[in-house]
Amino acid sequence: MNQSVKTMAEWVAEGKSPEILFWVGCAGSFDERAKRITRSLASILQKAGITFGILGTEESCTGDPAKRAGNEFLFQMMAMQNIQVMNAYEVKKIVTACPHCFNTLKNEYPELGGKYEVVHHTQLINELLKNNKLKIQGGSFKGKKITYHDPCYLGRANGEYEAPREIIEALDADLAEMKRSRAKGLCCGAGGAQMFKEPEKGTKDINIERAEEALATGSEVIAAACPFCNTMLTDGVKHKEKEQSVKVLDIAELVDQTV
Repeated sequence: MNQSVKTMAEWVAEGKSPEILFWVGCAGSFDERAKRITRSLASILQKAGITFGILGTEESCTGDPAKRAGNEFLFQMMAMQNIQVMNAYEVKKIVTACPHCFNTLKNEYPELGGKYEVVHHTQLINELLKNNKLKIQGGSFKGKKITYHDPCYLGRANGEYEAPREIIEALDADLAEMKRSRAKGLCCGAGGAQMFKEPEKGTKDINIERAEEALATGSEVIAAACPFCNTMLTDGVKHKEKEQSVKVLDIAELVDQTV
């Protein structure tokens, strides 16, 4: 990022409002690995000339893990607090790099009074590339074999399969599909609040199974579009001791390196 990112409070203090609110999310705010995805997306928005703000300390968890774990009361409390803050700033459009935040803000906030246009970062980046707001400069990934893992809350829950793949194709990369992809993709194992607990006993952890499928494609890069998936796939690749030869990167990181 070549400039600092302003909070919504700072925009309002200047008597202005940005085009878009960047919802950073818990992983993007606190997880060291996911912070790199946050920086990449902020950098892309700046390169595209989009004015955006963040909530900063006013942003709270969307409540997705609470809801998935069965605590509807806690979810509604958290959601109402966020909606109050966003409505006070008259937020119209939101972008987020987390499919869990995306799904919750898009599909579950409206009935509580939070009606916004919500886009996932892959959708926005794809749109910016198509509209020539972003131009692929270098061929860092040209001809490289990349496989893409569909996040459950982007794919099956919201039907978005094309945007991430179109971005990979725009990078001139060789997209290698896993056997289980799109609507038949395999979960990384972190959804439904599973990210925050140890797995139940079994013969094999899901993320290791998924990492094996990704590695079987012979790809140099495993592309993800969710901070949870990124963590799980990275752990799976490390388990297979392939971290030196195979990188797990978010779509935003791929694009940030080439525009």
